[in-house]
Amino acid sequence: MNEIEKITGQITGIHTERIFLNESFIDFAARFASLSGTVILMSGGDLDSSRYHIVGAQPWLTFSGRHNSMTISAEDQTVRFEADPFETLRMVLNAFRLNHPDLPVPVAAGLFGYLSYDLKDCLEKLPRTSIDDLCLPHLYLVAPSIIVVHDKKNDKTCLCIPKRIFSGQSNVDKDLDTFKKILTATPPERGRFSSDAGGFKTNFTKTNYIEAIKKIKEYIAAGHVYQVNMSQRFETDFNGDPFSLFRTLYNNNPAPFFAYINAGNHKIVSTSPERFILRKKDQVETRPIKGTRPRGKTPAEDKTLCLELKLSKKDDAELSMIVDLLRNDLGKVCMTGSVRVTEHKRMEAYQNVYHLVSNIEGRLDRDHDSVDLITAAFPGGSITGCPKIRAMEIIDELEPHRRHVYTGSIGYISFHDSMDLSIAIRTATIYNKKIIFSVGGGIVFDSDPGDEYDETMHKGRTLMEVFKGKEKRAVNKSYVWLNGTIKPLDQASIPVSDQGFQYGYGFFETIRVDQGNPKYLKEHVARFYRTWKNLFAEETPDLTWHDIIKQVITQNGLLKKTAAVKIVATRGDREEPPFNHTLLVMARPYTHRLAGKKEPGLNLAIYPKPRQSPLADHKTLNYLYYFLAGKWANSQGADEALIMNPDGTVSETNTANILLIKGKTIIRPVSPHVLPGIMEKIVCNFLLKLGYKIENKKIRGEDLFSVDEVLITNSLIGALPVLSIDRTKTGKPSDLGQKINKAVL
Repeated sequence: MNEIEKITGQITGIHTERIFLNESFIDFAARFASLSGTVILMSGGDLDSSRYHIVGAQPWLTFSGRHNSMTISAEDQTVRFEADPFETLRMVLNAFRLNHPDLPVPVAAGLFGYLSYDLKDCLEKLPRTSIDDLCLPHLYLVAPSIIVVHDKKNDKTCLCIPKRIFSGQSNVDKDLDTFKKILTATPPERGRFSSDAGGFKTNFTKTNYIEAIKKIKEYIAAGHVYQVNMSQRFETDFNGDPFSLFRTLYNNNPAPFFAYINAGNHKIVSTSPERFILRKKDQVETRPIKGTRPRGKTPAEDKTLCLELKLSKKDDAELSMIVDLLRNDLGKVCMTGSVRVTEHKRMEAYQNVYHLVSNIEGRLDRDHDSVDLITAAFPGGSITGCPKIRAMEIIDELEPHRRHVYTGSIGYISFHDSMDLSIAIRTATIYNKKIIFSVGGGIVFDSDPGDEYDETMHKGRTLMEVFKGKEKRAVNKSYVWLNGTIKPLDQASIPVSDQGFQYGYGFFETIRVDQGNPKYLKEHVARFYRTWKNLFAEETPDLTWHDIIKQVITQNGLLKKTAAVKIVATRGDREEPPFNHTLLVMARPYTHRLAGKKEPGLNLAIYPKPRQSPLADHKTLNYLYYFLAGKWANSQGADEALIMNPDGTVSETNTANILLIKGKTIIRPVSPHVLPGIMEKIVCNFLLKLGYKIENKKIRGEDLFSVDEVLITNSLIGALPVLSIDRTKTGKPSDLGQKINKAVL
């Protein structure tokens, strides 16, 4: 921590002053929204949890991390190190801890940002079988040099600037000057936003989501869990200003825990109604939400739905289970006997839904701090299930993607024993021109799968509906010809069983097309068909390629341009008619290689690797060489093909590594490019323990007949002896292979 303090300085106090805003708070917040590191927390509505609006901006410290890789940046310097994220959070909070009396409430200095749901893996040993396709930080927290708090109840606004001494100078004057310049600058123009005309796409079909809920009910019936929170993820293209989306959502349907985070390369927009943890010195509170109904279209229908939620035994049981879970979580760090439910099944009304809410309070034990409080309850039980660990395992099993910030927490953790974190539901991530958000609900034994699916759609309606009328037709959308049909590129696919996917069993031709006219099409098709006959050994397809290419060029708007067209063929997985090859034709605009270059030609460099496929260093999908070698060996009445190097030395077989055994020596063939085998290493380590020694050297074909025996190894077969090569017997196999397999398989 000393290294970090050197680049940040210490906090010596807080500069505070009352300020008066001549604009709405959301207009004031808009002045900071475009600045990286800005966190805006706004409380909509008039509930008792909706008292403060807060802006944190111009961070003097930024703390982020993934897994155990931590990054702390300040004053244009960065420190990277390996550590537990929660212990690092504790270190930062303790390093800048303030004990000054009469600090402004609720927060005068501290960390603002998010803790992603995926931090659960740092608290528990859990399976990770879902995809982390975003690869964003698991936590992103900033320490703002400018904090503005507006108390809605008293209509007062306070500016707080942490006083720091860095390189012998105070930061206050500089930070005040920055704040005043932002405040007096011309207000930013209101931005716009739009989405793809195709709307939001989900990572579940309705049928698959319902099947997942049925699976959860089976787990409940089998006694694994009582409840699991299941969600589906939506995404679409996003264009425009993320803060404009935040503003629109706030104006349409304000909730207590709105948040906007400008994390640089990604933005978070949260419209959460749910509090995770509130801390005021030793007083702590959590407010789980369980039970949802849509608002009615008429007053009578609205009243009926509200009453239905109040009287629902299923929702009552669901909320009661989570209340008990959270009481237990708080009890880990609160004083004995202090945890109590102060309100149960409170009805809260929002524009699109009704919610049931409970309030649980306790007194934090003097031996515990904010980090202990977070880790005791994180992630919130209302969005995992009960019991929590097994519920999280089932979530990972059934949800295709990692949740990231969804169902994590957003808010602030102060340097002076206060904290307010929301549950990040109704929360969207805007990243690389995509907007991604998830919605879910608690599943219990009595859940109706269809109703649960509909509930997720009601919850997601608030966000999805703001894009209506703002859709933009996709620009330059690409189309392909796939097995006789023109399709959008993003809808084109091949089966995973296709040998083109599994082994790279396929080939292509690339053709230049000028003004709709394919160049040398006859020659390209002739070569394409020669390859077809050699690799597929089948009749060539009866197609008019000129007309197919014209269809693709026309659909992609390239008739008056120069285009590159690629024809692709894959093998499929059938060896007899009807074949299921994939035939694909795609087109793209072509830019000449010399365009934009000053030189009249291209520069070349000699590639140092001989042509013996350096891809053999890895398990690539381009496995066709080995696949065809295996097929050839089978046609010769053999089980495996022996692969040789260009210099005539032995490399491997088409699926396995080779080991030669001579006395108490293991001989491993040396090859310029070969994939080191997992099982090969395990077998060698086992034999080393038996007193063998290892020798690595080049092996020629005749050497295979001068050793005691030859083994092949891979992760499926373990170790198996070689009996013959080209019908000539090798050394008589011993029981060594059996001993190895007994030990390693």
